[in-house]
Amino acid sequence: MYDETTTYESDTSDAGFRIDPVLARSWLLVNGAHYGKFEAASRSRADIVVLDIEDAVAPKDKVAARDNVVRWLGPKDAPAAGAGEWVRINGFGTPWWADDLEALSKTTLGGVMLAMVESVDHVTETAKRLPDVPIVALVETARGLERISEIAAAKGTFRLAFGIGDFRRDTGFGDDPATLAYTRSRFTIAAKAAHLPSAIDGPTVGSSALKLSEATAVSAEFGMTGKICLSPDQCAPVNDGLSPSQDEISWAKEFFAEFERDGGEIRNGSDLPRIARATKILDLARAYGITASDYEDEPVHQPAPSDTYHY
Repeated sequence: MYDETTTYESDTSDAGFRIDPVLARSWLLVNGAHYGKFEAASRSRADIVVLDIEDAVAPKDKVAARDNVVRWLGPKDAPAAGAGEWVRINGFGTPWWADDLEALSKTTLGGVMLAMVESVDHVTETAKRLPDVPIVALVETARGLERISEIAAAKGTFRLAFGIGDFRRDTGFGDDPATLAYTRSRFTIAAKAAHLPSAIDGPTVGSSALKLSEATAVSAEFGMTGKICLSPDQCAPVNDGLSPSQDEISWAKEFFAEFERDGGEIRNGSDLPRIARATKILDLARAYGITASDYEDEPVHQPAPSDTYHY
């Protein structure tokens, strides 16, 4: 069923590698007013680059930032260096929303992250002006959270994303994982119920590697399979934290080896869930470019991992 001769390790040599946004882990925000940073972002370890013309840009610079993004993407008939990148656009009802959509509709846009989504209309009206363009609905307020199941089910919603900073400002919540447990759970459940890829967690502010690692582990614990990044150096740790671990891959390979040795037939009620889990782990390892390396002399029995991979 699967090759059982090797274990896996991440191949991080291919900078600028992009994957299907259904499976994307790191979503790197890049200030749209800083055109000089676009090239470095495109060569980063980000799964998806998101050029930001919303919160990162002051009102007086919005038009210039939009022009930068349009130039980087290029027109549909003449793609430029940034063809296929995503853009975080201004929210529905702001003075810039309609002009953002008008300008981007003529480019090689890969998708949009729509800020401040609070109702189905915010997504559907955006989708009407950008047909066939995937929309990540960024939910950032209590009002949006109360409607998250409807937003997830809206025609045009591709994935959900959690805008932590604005949500905390809106609600007064702290940043302790326990405080935001209910909120993260709502995102994961709404996405799953609407048959969407799992939700994208909000960013971690600061440069502490330990803090980022712990925050990414929290995202995974709540079933969130993506995370917004604020700098290129956050992408690789986020990718690692939201990928199948060495232990999980070892367990999956060991399970399939044992299953085949026992005749490859269902033995009890736990086999089907374990087959699905092991298949998902190994499929993700391949999708994320985790390459084979024979680094263990003595295989060690691995316990079954928790099932945190939903797509």
